[in-house]
Amino acid sequence: MDAVTYPTESVVQFITENIIPLRIPSNSEPLATEFKIKWTPTLIILDWNGKEHSRTVGFLTPEELIPSVLLGAAKAYYELDMFNEAIVNLDKIIQGYPQSAAAPEAVFYRGVCGYKSTHDPKPLKLAYKKLLAEYPQSEWTKRALPYRLLS
Repeated sequence: MDAVTYPTESVVQFITENIIPLRIPSNSEPLATEFKIKWTPTLIILDWNGKEHSRTVGFLTPEELIPSVLLGAAKAYYELDMFNEAIVNLDKIIQGYPQSAAAPEAVFYRGVCGYKSTHDPKPLKLAYKKLLAEYPQSEWTKRALPYRLLS
């Protein structure tokens, strides 16, 4: 990713404005063992307490890196019950990177966060409809299948 992804201007700008990057060699101890780094590149999204919320392993193109990091941040906010903050990141993926590998999962979690923040089942059903229309073969569409029954 050093040759292709990281030097891309949009990636540099995104990282500079949105995250605190820390690069650790895969053989750097004790962190490699503590974070179970088995292959490179491994990107881990941690919260401000050092708790892991997301991990990707392997090469990501510039077009996939940004939505992957946004999804990791959204999952961190979701797991911390900060649903509005999660929704902000999920909407960035859905609107800005709809063809990315992260998009179907973002739609799924957008529905879940919408429900968790309002207790209204409408966001779950809307998420299922969007998944069915735009990502019919996605595993996230299958996971959202029960939402079709909501009124």
